[in-house]
Amino acid sequence: MMSGSILEPTAVVTAFLRHTGRILLVQRSARVGSYRGHWSAISGYLEDATPLAQACREIREETGLPDEEVHLVAEGEPISISAPELNSLWEVHPFLFEIDDPQHVMLDWENVEFRWIAPEEIKHYLTVPKLEEALQAVLKIS
Repeated sequence: MMSGSILEPTAVVTAFLRHTGRILLVQRSARVGSYRGHWSAISGYLEDATPLAQACREIREETGLPDEEVHLVAEGEPISISAPELNSLWEVHPFLFEIDDPQHVMLDWENVEFRWIAPEEIKHYLTVPKLEEALQAVLKIS
């Protein structure tokens, strides 16, 4: 990439799922387009009409959880994350949801593993860029 190139803005959603104070982290599979092997929340490109609708769709697709078991707690302000290595400027729309039963989580192909962690443990994981900042953004308003 040439110095001074303009990064392509890309809107994405990041949905943190919480149960009894613990947050779900998922490890991205080798089959996804970026950040393979990194830990993240449930995420995806903004394709639906609203960020909230997209977040709900990603949760259904990536965890198998039905809408009635997922409850919106907080919607944070978008966070800009520069990723020059991918020629992208991510515009991350963070969300926090409470879920009814963690035993109902069933991963699809996008992730290979999941863990329920205390929020402060996130710093011990190799995550997608600024995941901890996105988490803090929704926790402070929840």
